[in-house]
Amino acid sequence: MTITARRVTILMALYNGAPHLQAQLDSFAAQDWADWDLLVSDDGSGDAGPEIVRAFAAAQLKRAVRLISGPKQGFARNFLHLIAEAGDGSAVAIADQDDVWLPAKLSRAMAVLADHAQDQPLLYCARTHIVAPDLTPLALSPRWRRPFGFANALVQNVAAGNTIVLNRAALHLAQEAGRRAAAAGAADVAAHDWWLYQLVTGAGGLVVRDDAPVLLYRQHPQNEMGRNDTLSAWRARLAKVMSGTFADWNRRNIAALTAAGDLLMPEARHLLADFARLRQRGLLGRLAGLRRAGLYRQTRGAQAVLWLAAVLGRI
Repeated sequence: MTITARRVTILMALYNGAPHLQAQLDSFAAQDWADWDLLVSDDGSGDAGPEIVRAFAAAQLKRAVRLISGPKQGFARNFLHLIAEAGDGSAVAIADQDDVWLPAKLSRAMAVLADHAQDQPLLYCARTHIVAPDLTPLALSPRWRRPFGFANALVQNVAAGNTIVLNRAALHLAQEAGRRAAAAGAADVAAHDWWLYQLVTGAGGLVVRDDAPVLLYRQHPQNEMGRNDTLSAWRARLAKVMSGTFADWNRRNIAALTAAGDLLMPEARHLLADFARLRQRGLLGRLAGLRRAGLYRQTRGAQAVLWLAAVLGRI
């Protein structure tokens, strides 16, 4: 298959990322899809990260590398800021500061984008090699079995943000939804990748997950989110339900999606409203509402935690 050359803008949020940043930048330069540029939003780093980016920019004779100032309101808002600043590009690729991309990462994503209509929002994501700080392999990220869709996206994020590539229609959708959320004071989403998964599926777009790993996902104590496939990770997420953090994440996501409600398909708007209502009901109302809504997570254990959140009133 011949892929029509299109430029990709890599969007990378930066905050005190100097220890692993050069390896990530070098992996961009080693991509077999050469037609890319890079936009970096620095959220107030106190280390050498910005200088590393400037040196990398100076070495890129055929590619634009731009460093801008972030909003200094956390990683999710920094990524939303990058999306807003991405302009009218044909595709954008989300990047973390501490991973290492495999050489075919962009070309695999762009092959998927080329195979689908460009006027339908499309979110590409993929599996990853989970690795230690020194890049020693630990595991492959999970392979999800249940369908991707809005009923899943409302209560679970399965689109790994560091692998996401958006086509032009999905980028424009995210930019407009971001503007509306900001105007409504509702841009404080729980996570940028979760919001993108919700937004694209809610607007009738397509999510394509590549079962081939495309990058080395480095685990270290400074990870904002980290892996979600271990017993300790499961316990941490259960603790977030018990503490009310999960309920707060849902509140913030609902507010952002509601602000952009007319961008969603009618059935997604109805499901969003049903979810918002069931969260306010008593025990029996929450359980009945959750069953009727058909909201689901990808594994039995995760689904059990969702029902527990409903029982405890922390959904």
